[in-house]
Amino acid sequence: MALPKTFVATPKTIEKKWVIVDAEDLVLGRMASLIAMRLRGKHKADYTPNMDCGDHVVVINAEKVRLTGNKRNQKTYYWHTGYPGGIKSRTADKILDGRFPERVIEKAVERMIPKGPLGRKAMRNLHVYAGSSHPHEGQQPEILNIAEMNQKNKRA
Repeated sequence: MALPKTFVATPKTIEKKWVIVDAEDLVLGRMASLIAMRLRGKHKADYTPNMDCGDHVVVINAEKVRLTGNKRNQKTYYWHTGYPGGIKSRTADKILDGRFPERVIEKAVERMIPKGPLGRKAMRNLHVYAGSSHPHEGQQPEILNIAEMNQKNKRA
């Protein structure tokens, strides 16, 4: 009796969908973990670890995302300029109220994706917009309602 063959995805067999997520009143970490899973393709039955089989994810209303507890005032993002003593920091509320509020979601998802060439390729499939409009209507994205998945995903 022959054993069934294990399915391995190839670039020909991978089908990429477009999904849209409305980030308004969603909890940042819970939303980011579901987006990271979608970008990697782990929600699919034909997931292959060494292939980019994830979907394209469009996130709108990034400036209206929620952080629980005191994270909005206390969560700090650090970076280094490359010069001695050049460590800089900014809190989440400064970023969300600033010019590029979508960076909070991008960083949260980026830190949940594996580092390396495949992770960088998956991050190119993430499209985050601060407002409610986006230029991807031509792809006819499906709506992914994260708020309905679990009552803890949405905070008022």
